[in-house]
Amino acid sequence: MATEASVASAGQPQIQGPTQFDLYYWLRSFVAGGVAGCCAKTTIAPLDRVKILLQAHNPHYKHLGVFATLRAVPKKEGFLGLYKGNGAMMVRIFPYGAIQFMAFDNYKKFLSTKLGISGHIHRLMAGSLAGMTAVICTYPLDVIRARLAFQVTGEHRYTGIANAFYTIYLKGGISGFYRGLTPTIIGMAPYAGFSFFTFGTLKSLGLHHFPELLGKPSLDNPDVLVLKTHVNLLCGGIAGAIAQTLSYPLDVARRRMQLGAVLPDSDRCLYTVTVATGTQWFAGTDDYIYMTLVGTEGSSERTLLDKPLYNDFERGAVDSYAVSVEENLGDIELVKIEKMKYWVHDDWYCKYIAVKTPSGDYIEFPCFRWVVDDKEVILRDGRAHLPQDDKTRVAKQHRRKELEIRQKTYRWKEWHPGFPMSIDALSHKDLPRDIQFDSEKGVDFALNYTKAIENLCINQFMHMFQSSWGEFADFERIFVRIKNTISEYVMQHWKEDFMFGYQFLNGCNPVIIQKCTNIPSKFPVIHEMVADCLERDLTLEEELKEGNLYIADYAIMEDVTPNATDPCTMQYLASPICLLYKNSQNKILPIAIQLSQTPGEDSPIFLPSDDEYDWLLAKIWVRSADFHVHQTVTHLLKTHLISEVFAIAMYRQLPAVHPVYKLLVPHVRFTIAINTKAREQLICECGIFDKANGTGGGGHVQLVQKAMKTFTYKSLCFPEAIKDRGMDSQEDLPYYYYRDDGIKVWEIVKSFVTDVVNIYYDSDETLQRDEEIQAFVKDVCSFGMQDLDYCAFPKSLQTREQLVEYLTVVIFTASAQHAAINFGQFDWCSWIPNAPPTMRKPPPTKKGQVDVKFIVESLPDRGRSCWHLGAVWALSQFQENELFLGMYPDEQFTEKSVKNAVETFQKKLSEVSKLIKSRNEGKKLPYYYLSPDRIPNSVAV
Repeated sequence: MATEASVASAGQPQIQGPTQFDLYYWLRSFVAGGVAGCCAKTTIAPLDRVKILLQAHNPHYKHLGVFATLRAVPKKEGFLGLYKGNGAMMVRIFPYGAIQFMAFDNYKKFLSTKLGISGHIHRLMAGSLAGMTAVICTYPLDVIRARLAFQVTGEHRYTGIANAFYTIYLKGGISGFYRGLTPTIIGMAPYAGFSFFTFGTLKSLGLHHFPELLGKPSLDNPDVLVLKTHVNLLCGGIAGAIAQTLSYPLDVARRRMQLGAVLPDSDRCLYTVTVATGTQWFAGTDDYIYMTLVGTEGSSERTLLDKPLYNDFERGAVDSYAVSVEENLGDIELVKIEKMKYWVHDDWYCKYIAVKTPSGDYIEFPCFRWVVDDKEVILRDGRAHLPQDDKTRVAKQHRRKELEIRQKTYRWKEWHPGFPMSIDALSHKDLPRDIQFDSEKGVDFALNYTKAIENLCINQFMHMFQSSWGEFADFERIFVRIKNTISEYVMQHWKEDFMFGYQFLNGCNPVIIQKCTNIPSKFPVIHEMVADCLERDLTLEEELKEGNLYIADYAIMEDVTPNATDPCTMQYLASPICLLYKNSQNKILPIAIQLSQTPGEDSPIFLPSDDEYDWLLAKIWVRSADFHVHQTVTHLLKTHLISEVFAIAMYRQLPAVHPVYKLLVPHVRFTIAINTKAREQLICECGIFDKANGTGGGGHVQLVQKAMKTFTYKSLCFPEAIKDRGMDSQEDLPYYYYRDDGIKVWEIVKSFVTDVVNIYYDSDETLQRDEEIQAFVKDVCSFGMQDLDYCAFPKSLQTREQLVEYLTVVIFTASAQHAAINFGQFDWCSWIPNAPPTMRKPPPTKKGQVDVKFIVESLPDRGRSCWHLGAVWALSQFQENELFLGMYPDEQFTEKSVKNAVETFQKKLSEVSKLIKSRNEGKKLPYYYLSPDRIPNSVAV
């Protein structure tokens, strides 16, 4: 059987082949070439993807070989991961194969007929030209396919062919589709040429020397031999292998140029940066975010974090980006974040940034702050460091610069003479963005009080100033919609001496009562006055020695100016003294009340044996004085204002990398903001406080100034404060739940603080060398408390035990102490006669002149009652998304040892919550204010 060449040379008749312009010939060549190319490339797609991954040194697989990568890809990305990019390959290879096959025949005919070139040379040239033509026409698809195949699951830059096409065009224009074209053309010429040349040569040699073994008649022309199918495949494989080997170096260059514009090649280091945006309102941003990594061996370029056709940095989003650098940066010390506006400035709340290094290590960089305007934020990694631990110049400079900026931002200011210092800001909007409320509207006192009054359905009374109630029952008209278990019980039993005495132990101001060791001369109570109240057949002096007498002295109220902002309503204050007796059932009962600090005919001592209304009005005056002292001294001064002092000093003296900063920052959350808002709306001149409170109009300022003269550091140490008042014996007072629960919480907080302190301070000397913590303590005393000698706040700390106590004071005051005296206000003060915010008649100076009408006319009018009710309701509500004690969603610490301490802390708190819940079951007056699951982390309301 003759070969195709011999038949033609012998001049034997031949079947006329199709002409170049035969439509059927073109269609057949197009389909045959396309289908052949698709089948071939799909078959070898897994190997082709492995080749791309290894050529460009993908970080996930560059350390593996061919077969190891074939095994690793399905494990990491699933079986279909072997075919990633195959869709784009099909889109490309069909026209590529078709164009190549058609072009080869046309170039071959052109070279032989027009230029007279024949033989092996014309096959080589035709193959090369056909390959170059196909590559140029389909090269954009090859670039897209390479980039799709290179990306690894979880780190996608492109979502598909269309997205890749759009992104590449957006970034680099038309030229972006032709990166690496030069080495491709140079490589494809020898590849295609040698491929066709080798295949043609093998075909000719095989049919010439082994026609019967390798050949078979053509289906189109039985007189012409063609290679058998399996032989054809073998020849094609050999030709492809030889051509690929010869052009492989240029193929590697092509791939790296194709991928180099976006993806790191083998000579670069890839860092994966994960950015978490906060979940609070308006946390996301549309502004441009740039990042720079700073390491011990160098810095990355300023990189725009942006994903094409993706809305980056949305509220609650966690986004990952690749940062490519020429060389390894060493240990990453800092992360710089810069924000530049897109249209208008759009603040962004960054929770944290995590960096995955080329070696696979993860480094966390807590942020938890707002990035505003065109400002730069520089972050250290999450490990806490004392100042003496920083050794590198970069770390020391960052620490110093952060404090310099903070000290310019957080400035001290005296709001009133004699007050603790506060933040230098006239309004909430003037505060640094990091300490503002997420939504200022949510803490607008005027708005919240008005809403409260509307929700309580008492808005019809709120403007009825000077309009008295008719009788006690009338107060129920504004009470019925909001009563709860405790407040309803108070309404039913408020006249009883037991209820009056119980509130000194477990009401919202359980810090006034103290054991009476001697009857003061200004309060001349004698045995004969109270003999009927004593149950143990002992004299008053003997009861005193037995420790059964307690006293509540409101001397601080003396000479405080009453509210005179409303000329139509006279308002009055008193400075009573109340003697209390512990009966045989361990109940605390009042046995004598004097409504001034000066005894005399015009200041009688009221007794339970007096007329019913005399005694009732005397108790009402004590409750009113207690309300004022509670609101202004116990609540405002000793939780809000002192917590603000701690907060300002912390921001001024402790950088974010300091362990004490990380420990305290959850416990000063929103404290400066709520105080600023209060100074702006609540306790300012003509503020809301003036509307309903007898100490409004300046009296509350006098109260704070007087209280500051006896305010000491030790009074914030809970166990010592309890002991100093003689209230520490559980045997004497078994129902003092404020004391019992408070001691439990104090000890748990102290244990947690001890664990954290011991992690970072291995000795007292380490503490003494910590300049920042010493500056923090000194700032509190010298500036926050204005260096008042009598306050006895420490100016330095010498031992770890002192540090533990100090930090326990800060945390306990901001959390447990504030919860104990704030969140019971609605329970105990919503029934107006039990806690009158003002009195409209002066204290009685004679006995026997009081009736129900006089008492009702002494109590607040309808308008003031409504404002008071709205206030205690609003102040008793938890914040939206409140964080309770031990809840730290913002993980400031990254060390495992501290996380273990937090877990232990949370476990102990949970156990106390269960104990308190169990104790309260079945009680008519449950005490839950110091249950850890109801204690917010910070003063924020």
